[in-house]
Amino acid sequence: MTRFHQSVLTPNPAVRRPILAVLDAALDAVDPFAAVQNVLRRQDDSLTVAGPSARDPAAALTYDLRRFRRIFVVAAGKAAVPMSAAVEAALGDRISRGLAVTKYDHAQPAGPASAASSRIRVVEAGHPIPDEAGVLAGKEMLALVEQADADDLVIALLSGGGSALLVAPAAEATDSAGHTHPALTLSDMQAMTDALLACGATINEMNCLRKHASAVKGGQLARAAAPATLLTLALSDVIGSPLDVIASGPTVPDESAWADVRAIVEKYDLNDALPAAISGRLQAGLAGHIPDTPKPDDPAFASSNTLVVADNRTAANAALAKATELGYNTILLSTYVEGEAAEVAKLLVALGREALDSGLPAPAPACIILGGETTVNLGDNPGEGGRNQELALAAALALRNLPGLTIVSLATDGTDGPTDSAGGIADNGTVARGDDAGLSAADHLRRHDAYPYLRAAADLLLTGPTQTNVNDLLFVFAQKV
Repeated sequence: MTRFHQSVLTPNPAVRRPILAVLDAALDAVDPFAAVQNVLRRQDDSLTVAGPSARDPAAALTYDLRRFRRIFVVAAGKAAVPMSAAVEAALGDRISRGLAVTKYDHAQPAGPASAASSRIRVVEAGHPIPDEAGVLAGKEMLALVEQADADDLVIALLSGGGSALLVAPAAEATDSAGHTHPALTLSDMQAMTDALLACGATINEMNCLRKHASAVKGGQLARAAAPATLLTLALSDVIGSPLDVIASGPTVPDESAWADVRAIVEKYDLNDALPAAISGRLQAGLAGHIPDTPKPDDPAFASSNTLVVADNRTAANAALAKATELGYNTILLSTYVEGEAAEVAKLLVALGREALDSGLPAPAPACIILGGETTVNLGDNPGEGGRNQELALAAALALRNLPGLTIVSLATDGTDGPTDSAGGIADNGTVARGDDAGLSAADHLRRHDAYPYLRAAADLLLTGPTQTNVNDLLFVFAQKV
């Protein structure tokens, strides 16, 4: 049984049913509860943490639970609840206290996870725009880990969405020149996030600014938890899984600096879009008056270990295996795709045409898989949609006279942009179905209004929240007709 709404089968059930099976397999492989459960092994008073795959060279870590007086669990992100439930299943009443902050409507675990116990309090907050609930959660989490001592263990569980959900605006600071910089506010953080989303900044760029405007991101949660032993388990939603970018790296050294913040502001001409308090903090940081985020030599990381439990490649490889099982000639081209969604759509269509024409990079029936995260420069007064829906609509325009090709763009978290859609699927009938509904594909694409168009064409992917997040998956299915 597929997790996708059956309406997407309507245009061509025979073609689309195996496609949905491939997508289901990808999402099953990055189930957060299973991903955490797979790396934890408890035997009496010994907890072993082992890497999930051969490409992760981290040796197994073993913790003697008898040496810890207390164990605190903190979690942030769209997968916070199932990840917390997996730790709860392993450690039970050894957990002293915990806090998990997740997106609205994500408090109930999906899949095999059972609800976290009362030892781990669950809070819902705003995403992608932070809200007051996230501010309160950030303050509570900082206060919780600040209780930890050298004989305590703090387990941090991070996943996509953690950057927006875990909000602790930077406190008032007096710089080395004697100037006082006011505490940042929620409205400052919201305005900054709005500006970054609107200009098409990448997640890495967004998180760079977030870290330098925060009291918790960029290694500062680890600083608050020191000298406790710290273990971080991360479900990666960023290309290449750089640890300091996942959820803005609250428990790891920050690789970015004030100069990187300035470069991003200049790249997108954000000087007038950022609140004055954030601009002032940036200038003070560049002048060396406000300390940077903690770096690798900071003592906060002396007793800290981090492990990525699943990522985009995990999902892509599962899709590859399922597509092969179903008879497709399969290839995984890259998990590092970036760029404007509409331009990436043209590349996917070109790959499909090549597969039909020459059999490269795989002969039909082919399943060509890519992963990563595209962007959309929204401009003024955008319509309703997300980057995956925009990619699918752009692909549909290029597919009008190309039978045999299906393009899929999937947000693995089930929520593409501020919508209830997980993305879109397009074939050579998408535009015709939209035309029949009285809609113009070109006009909807120009206005970044893909959602209503794809809905009318029965090409929306609808799953509800998947409670995982490992970037986006892109597929080209090519079949001779």
